[in-house]
Amino acid sequence: MSGTTVRSNSPVVPRWARKSTLVLAIAVLALAVFGTTTQTWLTVHLDPAQLGQAVNSQDGLQVQGSKAATTVTALALVALAGGLAASIAGRVARWIITALILLAAAGIVSAAAIVIADPLAAAQGSIAAATGITGSNVLVDVTVFPALAVVAGALLGLSALLVIPAGRYWTSRTKYDTAATGIAAGGSAGAAGPPDEIDSWDRLSRGDDPT
Repeated sequence: MSGTTVRSNSPVVPRWARKSTLVLAIAVLALAVFGTTTQTWLTVHLDPAQLGQAVNSQDGLQVQGSKAATTVTALALVALAGGLAASIAGRVARWIITALILLAAAGIVSAAAIVIADPLAAAQGSIAAATGITGSNVLVDVTVFPALAVVAGALLGLSALLVIPAGRYWTSRTKYDTAATGIAAGGSAGAAGPPDEIDSWDRLSRGDDPT
């Protein structure tokens, strides 16, 4: 008796190119950016006489990231949705999704960097809402969270760039791409196993008779 050795022609997928790893990284980084916007980005120190009753004069006026950089929250959600969509998208769609995630990441880094560069301008809206005064020359302290948003946004962009080369290792998610890939790799659809009803209907739609 002799055994038959079956060799797989599928390429070995590097760890960095695994779909689960890359999609999870994009999702975690997008959620990390979103999480920073729920924290205090700026602390405004005003004259106690200018502060409203709801603001503690010792702690100052706390400005969350969602108010200091309003676009960052929306861009983080766009990147999160894009990362999830990339896991089921085709080749062309992955290019489009990657571009969207890159734009979102660039917007996140830019918006957070602007807050770090000019915190007073970023806090003016919150100052006006709390005191009714704009243009005040006050002291504004920047917390660590805008810098964390910059780092997470940069890593998010780098992760998005990996989607295109990693996509070569990802199996297709559509019935038509799967059928075409199976024929190209094995020469016939029958080599992969008996066709099911969906495969039969797909072949009929292409003009083939599965019987």
